[in-house]
Amino acid sequence: MDITPKKGFKGLIENWQSDLVAAVSVSLIALPLSLGIALAAGAPAMSGILSAIIGGVVTTLYRGGHVSVNGPAKGVIAVILLGIVLMDDGSGQAFNYVLAAVVVSGAIQVLLGVLKLGRLADIFHSSVIHGILAAIGIIIFAKQIHVALGTHSESPSIIQNLIDAVVLLPQANPFVVIIALAGLLLLLFHSKISYKFFHILPAPIWVISLSIPFVYVFNFFDHHTLSFFGKAYEVGPKLLLDIPDNIMDSIMYPNFNKINTIEFWTTVISILIITSIESLAIAKAVDKIDPYKRKTDLNKDLTGIGLSTIVAGLIGGLPIIAVIIRSTVNIHNGAKTKWSNMYQGILLLIFIVVLSPIMRQVPLCAFAILLVYTGFKLASPSVFRQIYNQGIEQLIFFVSTMVLTLYTNLLIGLLGGLLLVMLVHMLLAKMSIPQFFKMVYRSGSNLVMKPDGSYDIQVKGIANFLGILKIDKIVAQIPPGADVNIDLSTTRLVGITYMDYIVDYLKTQKNTGGTVIIKGLDSHVSSSTYNRALKIALNNQVTKLSERQIRLQNLANEKDYQYSSQVDWNTTYLKKFRFFEIRPIERKLNCLKGMFENFNVPWEITDVTFSEGAAFTAETFNTTMMVLKLPKKIPVFTMEKEGVIDKIIDLVKASTGYKNIDFKKYPDFSKKFLILGNKETEIISFFTDEIIRFFESNQIYHLESNGEALIIFDKIKLARTDETIAFIDYGNELARLLTIID
Repeated sequence: MDITPKKGFKGLIENWQSDLVAAVSVSLIALPLSLGIALAAGAPAMSGILSAIIGGVVTTLYRGGHVSVNGPAKGVIAVILLGIVLMDDGSGQAFNYVLAAVVVSGAIQVLLGVLKLGRLADIFHSSVIHGILAAIGIIIFAKQIHVALGTHSESPSIIQNLIDAVVLLPQANPFVVIIALAGLLLLLFHSKISYKFFHILPAPIWVISLSIPFVYVFNFFDHHTLSFFGKAYEVGPKLLLDIPDNIMDSIMYPNFNKINTIEFWTTVISILIITSIESLAIAKAVDKIDPYKRKTDLNKDLTGIGLSTIVAGLIGGLPIIAVIIRSTVNIHNGAKTKWSNMYQGILLLIFIVVLSPIMRQVPLCAFAILLVYTGFKLASPSVFRQIYNQGIEQLIFFVSTMVLTLYTNLLIGLLGGLLLVMLVHMLLAKMSIPQFFKMVYRSGSNLVMKPDGSYDIQVKGIANFLGILKIDKIVAQIPPGADVNIDLSTTRLVGITYMDYIVDYLKTQKNTGGTVIIKGLDSHVSSSTYNRALKIALNNQVTKLSERQIRLQNLANEKDYQYSSQVDWNTTYLKKFRFFEIRPIERKLNCLKGMFENFNVPWEITDVTFSEGAAFTAETFNTTMMVLKLPKKIPVFTMEKEGVIDKIIDLVKASTGYKNIDFKKYPDFSKKFLILGNKETEIISFFTDEIIRFFESNQIYHLESNGEALIIFDKIKLARTDETIAFIDYGNELARLLTIID
C-alpha cells in the first residue's frame, strides 16, 4: 500500500517535483477556462485569472482538502450575471457592486466554516441541485452561443436569447463561425486523435492556440469588412480578447453603496449558496478519487474558500470554488499534496505576465466555444435521461427547478425546487403539514450500541433531505471501524438524498474497516429500479417476489441452497477484483449461496449493480456473477474472449500494467482467449492441459482471479434461471480442476 504523503511543509519538500509537474497541466487548462468564465459572466477577462491565482496561492494556505484545485468555475457565471443585472443602475459600477457582494458572501462562508456548518450543503435535495446546474448550463450556452456566432441578443431573458440564436442564425458572421466550429471539432475529437503530439497540450489550449492563425488570415487587428458569398461582414479588434498590458491595471475595487438593498442581498445569498454547495460537493467527489483516500475537513475547507473569496472580491476577482475538472487532472498527473494548487496559481501568474501579448491575439469566439461546449454538457439529453432513470418524480423536481431558475433567478429556483420536493413528499406520504414535519424531526430515530461493540440505527418516520443533519448527528457518535446496522423498516418515506447520504456513510465506514448493512427496504416501493430512488412504504403491504425471484427461491429450496432477495450493501470482497477497482459497486441482491462439498469450495451467485463513468454522467449497470472462494492461492489474472471488449481490456492493461500472456504451446487457445496478468511464468504453469481443455470445451465467460477467489460472468445483464444453473455446473467442474492443481 502506498504511504500517505506528509502534510504541511514536510509534504512540500518531499513531493515538490510531482506536485509541480501536475500543476503545469492544471494551469494550462485553467488559463483559457478562467478567462472564458469571466467573459461569460459579463466580468472583465482578467477577473477570472485573478480568481484562479488567488484560488491557488491564498486558498492553499488555509484549506481542508489535499489535492483539489480552487479557482473560478462555471457555477459562478450565473450568479455574477444575476448580480450585474440586479444592481445595474447605469453608473457603470454594476460589477463593483457585485465585488462587494462577493466579499460579503466570502465573510459569511468563513462564519459558516468556523461554526462547523459545512454539512449544511447535504440538506439540499440532489435533483434540485442538478436542476440548478442544468439551468446554469443553459444560461452559459444561451449567452455564449451569440459570441460564437458573431450575433447579439438584446433581450435580458435567457429563453429569448436561445430563440434569438436560431432567429439570428442567417446573420451569423461566417468568419467568427469558422473559428468557433474549428474549436468545437477540436473539443469533440481531441481524445480520439491518436497522434501523441496532440496530447501534449490539453484540448482548451489547442482551441486557443489554433484560433490565432485564423486571426491573422482574416486580419482581426484592423477594422474592415470581408466578403462571404457576396455579403460583407465586419471584423476587427472588437472580436479579440482585451486585457491590460500590466496586471496591476486589472485591479478593481468593491463598491458597498448597494449594501442596504434587496438586490445586493439576493446576490450575496445566491453566491453563497451556489459556491458553498458546489465546493463542498466537489470536495467529497475529489476524496473519492484521491489515491490515498484522504478526507477533506469540510468546515476548514469552507473557511479557506471564504477567506480566498474575500481577497478575490477586494481586488476584482470572481468567487472561489473547488473545481472538479482541474482537480481530476491534478490527481491523474500525480499531485500528492495541497501545494500543487499553489504551484498552479503561481504558474498562472507567470503565464499571464509572459503570454499577455499572445493572449490579446485570441478571438473571443474561441473562449465562447469552450463555454458553449461546457454549457451543453451540463444540460445535455444524457443528463435528463440519467435523472429520469432515478425516478419520474426526480425528473419533475429537476425540470421544475431548471425552468423556475431560467424564468426567475438562482435563489428563487433553489427555494422553489426545495418547496416542490417537500410538497410532493407530503402527498406521497399522505400526511398533513404538521404531521409531516413531526415525522421528520420528532420521529424517535435512535442509536443503540450492542454488547459486541456494533451499533444499530433505527430510522423512523420521514427520512428525506430535511433529516440529513439529524442522521449526521447520530452517525457522528459511531467510532471509525465499527460495524453498523441501519434499519429503515419503520420509515414512511426514504428520499433519494437521504439514500445518497447513508450509502456515502457506508463507503466511508468501510474504508475504516467497519461493515455497514442497510436493511428494511423490502416493504418499500419506488418508481425506478435505481437503488437509491425515493421509496415509499405502503400500509399493510406484503413483500412480493418477482417471477424470476420466485424461480430462484424454488431452485434454492430444491437444491438446498441459501437464497435472499434482499439488498445486501456488503460488497467489500468484490472490490478486491481488478474489474471493480474503477467501477464503484452500488449493491448486490438476489444472492444464491452454496458449497461444492467435495472440494470445500463455497460459491455465491448474485446480481451486482455497479456504475461506470464520472460524476453526474456515470451510468449504472446490472449483471449476474458467480464468486468461487478458493481453498488455495492461485495466480492473479483476467481471462476474456479474444477481441470482445477491447476497450475494457485496454483500460485494464493501462491502469494495472497487465500484459497479454501468449501460450505458444497452445496456439488455438491463445487465439480464442485473451489472458492478462503480470507473472507470466506462474500463469502459464497454472493453465494445465486439463484446465485449457475445460475452457476450450465450455462457454466462454469473463473470468478473473484476485489470487484467493474467482469472479465469473457472461454479459452485462441479469442471468435467467437456466443460465444460473449453468453457472453452478460450470463452477462445480472448475472447482474440481482447481483443487487437484499442485
